[in-house]
Amino acid sequence: MKYSEYLCPTYTRPNVLFVRGLGSRLYDAEGNSYLDFTSGLACNPLGYSHPLLIQEIKEQLDFLIQTSNLFYTEPQLLLARKLSDISLKGRVFFCNSGAEANESAFKLARVYGKERYKILTAKGSFHGRTLATLSATGQEKIHKGFEPLVSGFDYIEFNSLEDAKKKIDKKTVAIMVEPIQGERGIYPATSEYLEGLRKLCSENDLLLIFDEVQTGIGRTGYIFAYQSYGVIPDIITLAKGLGGGFPIGAMIAKKGLGELLQAGMHASTFGGNPISTRAGLVVLSVINDRNFLKDVKEKGNYFKEKLSSLPHKEIRGVGLMIGMDIEQDAKEVVKQCLEKGLLINAPSNNCLRFLPPLTVTKEEIDEAIQYLMLCKT
Repeated sequence: MKYSEYLCPTYTRPNVLFVRGLGSRLYDAEGNSYLDFTSGLACNPLGYSHPLLIQEIKEQLDFLIQTSNLFYTEPQLLLARKLSDISLKGRVFFCNSGAEANESAFKLARVYGKERYKILTAKGSFHGRTLATLSATGQEKIHKGFEPLVSGFDYIEFNSLEDAKKKIDKKTVAIMVEPIQGERGIYPATSEYLEGLRKLCSENDLLLIFDEVQTGIGRTGYIFAYQSYGVIPDIITLAKGLGGGFPIGAMIAKKGLGELLQAGMHASTFGGNPISTRAGLVVLSVINDRNFLKDVKEKGNYFKEKLSSLPHKEIRGVGLMIGMDIEQDAKEVVKQCLEKGLLINAPSNNCLRFLPPLTVTKEEIDEAIQYLMLCKT
């Protein structure tokens, strides 16, 4: 079957059909094995077919799959409490994706600001593909073809406090940044930058929003990347890894802020459904462990050390969120690796991005290095 005849061509896909996953590996319809160092673009932190996740989801299927948000469900309440307890001690809004989580943050910021509505975001950022979130994204290539953009966003230089100060005016209500810019090619914020943004926001009655859609849920060796900086935001947005492969998004707002979204002001039909929230509880039960997170940091350092033996221009990243700039065409390297059995990603023409499952082993990292050595890096 030629699937391309039935799907909108919104992705550039190789001619591979995956049918099964186990651990850090995917298997195609012809039985070929692939070591997956994209983990669904950070959506599968526990890898594939994690036994506890499978067990819990099967059990939930027997109880309840979906009901409307006109009623409470137990998994949603438990996950909301867990997320609040380990972060801002505030309230949680559930949705289905990172873009929706960011949309929720925008709406909450506008309610908070009343007449103020402008949100500053960083150049090079990525916040989603809806009209509002692509407008918030600080990349012209994402905007192209969708003008006019949604108003109310302005862009500041990443890691430049001076530029942020210049752009704040009487209409500004919030600053949103990613602690590490993932789609740009893994560029971490400096501690001085995030600390400075926190001070700026506090002095000017602005909300500080951290987009942790890609950096959150253990990816950097911390439950949330902001914890490694010691800078506490007012709002956190999450998705990707939270559901262990199931669609889920979440916005966490500090105490006193989330209450501003009253009944009828915002909603999501499938947001926080019993299956996805049960999956989220499993993911957090595994990841929210000091030894697990320590292991992520150690494996990240090990991986970067091994990558340094390959030809490269620069290696960046924290934990198991790593970017490597190379001289060659990164997209060609991705293609070569696929042919050999390694799945990686190229966010730009000269950058390789590595987002393996957090459960990846050092032996699998060594295997990935062997594949990369066979490619023209």
